[in-house]
Amino acid sequence: MPTSGMTTTSKGFTAAAAAFAIWGLFPLYFHPLRQISPFQVIAHRVVWSCVFVLVWTAMRGELSVVRTTLANRSVVWRLALTAALITNNWSVYVWAVMNGHVVESSLGYFINPLVNVLLGVVLLSERLTRGQWTAVALAATGVAYLTIVAGTPPWIALTLAFSFGIYGLIRKVVKVESLPGLATETLLLLPFAVGYLLWCESAGSGALGHAGPEVAGLLIGSGPLTAIALFLFAYGARLLPYSTVGILQYIAPTLQLACGVFAFHERFERTRAIGFALIWSALLIYAGEGWWLARKQQRASPPVSETI
Repeated sequence: MPTSGMTTTSKGFTAAAAAFAIWGLFPLYFHPLRQISPFQVIAHRVVWSCVFVLVWTAMRGELSVVRTTLANRSVVWRLALTAALITNNWSVYVWAVMNGHVVESSLGYFINPLVNVLLGVVLLSERLTRGQWTAVALAATGVAYLTIVAGTPPWIALTLAFSFGIYGLIRKVVKVESLPGLATETLLLLPFAVGYLLWCESAGSGALGHAGPEVAGLLIGSGPLTAIALFLFAYGARLLPYSTVGILQYIAPTLQLACGVFAFHERFERTRAIGFALIWSALLIYAGEGWWLARKQQRASPPVSETI
C-alpha cells in the first residue's frame, strides 16, 4: 500500500526539529541546578539515562542487542571511548551553563559541523570542495579572532565541538543502533556514576532527597529527556535527507545563544558578534552548498516509490 512521502517527511522533520529544540533549551533545564556540583548532575544524568534506556529497550524487545554488544570486546572498547567522550562533553556543557558561559557553549555547537568536516579530512582522508574549504577557513578565522579579542582560546566551545565531533565519528563506524548504543555506554559508566553519588551521600553533599522535590525531579528527569532527544534525532535522521538534518541542527545552538543572551543576560558585545558573524558566514556557505549538492543529486536520481 503506497504511503505519502510528504507525511513521512513531515514526521521526520517534526522529530528532528523537536530533538534539536530540546538540546537548544537544555540551558533552561540545567540552570536551576546551578547550586549542585556539575559532576553530581552528570552522574545523575548517567544513572537515570541508564535506567530509562534499559526499560525502554526491554519494552522494544532489544535487550538481546545490548547483550550481543557487550559480548563483543572490540565494540565495547570503542563504546567505552565514546562514553568517556560524551561524559566529557556533558560535563563541560553543564559546567558552562552553571557558570554563565551559555553563549560560548552555543559557539561550540555552531562550529561542530565544520569540525566534523575537518575530522573527515584528517582521519578519513575525505576530499573537500572549494566551498567547504572556504567555510572551514572562515570558521578558523572567526575562532582566531575570538581568541585575539578575549586573550584566550574559546576552550569551552572547542572542547564541546571536538569532543562531540570525535564521538560522532567513532559512533559512525561502530555498527550499533542509537538506543542499544546509549544503553551500553551508560552501563559502562554506571559503576563510576553510582560510586560517585554514594561518595557524595556519605560526604553529606548528596542532592537527591536533600534539595527539595523540584531538584529531585530535574535530576531524575535529565535521564529520560536525554534518551528521548536522542531517539527523536535518530528517527528523524532516518526519514530526512542529510542536507535537511544539516540545516535543522542549527536550531540547537541558536536557541542556546538566545537563552544565554535573553534569559541569562550574558554579554554579547559587538566584538564578540563579529567573531560569531564570521562563523555564521562559514555555516551559510557550508549549509548552502550541502543543500545545492543534495538537490543536484536528487534531480539526477530516479524517483523511488515508497511502500509499507
